[in-house]
Amino acid sequence: QVQLVESGGGLVQPGGSLRLSCAASGRFVSIDAMGWYRQAPGKQRDVVAHITSGGSINYADSVKGRFTISRDNAKNTVYLQMNSLKPEDTAVYYCNIHAMPWYGNPPEDYWGQGTQVTVSS
Repeated sequence: QVQLVESGGGLVQPGGSLRLSCAASGRFVSIDAMGWYRQAPGKQRDVVAHITSGGSINYADSVKGRFTISRDNAKNTVYLQMNSLKPEDTAVYYCNIHAMPWYGNPPEDYWGQGTQVTVSS
């Protein structure tokens, strides 16, 4: 079993900052990609930022220049630093990892429980 524990969400005023963290634990051999997704009410879940084991990073156009994704492989943790937050960033943010559960098994996707980010004055 793989568990993802997210933290760092909350209420922030427009222009403010938050830092999300997601720590992976349990049984897995290795983690390939790690990422953050978000889902606003009535909308589909979309990718926000994505980082591979090799360090390649991609961002959604809407967050480029404001959000920064990073990972600490020793701690199996991925972070999302969110600056200059806007009301349209309000959503539930989900952590995702693409990990190999055991030797010889194909990689699988695992999801965190989600953390609410609300940007409002």
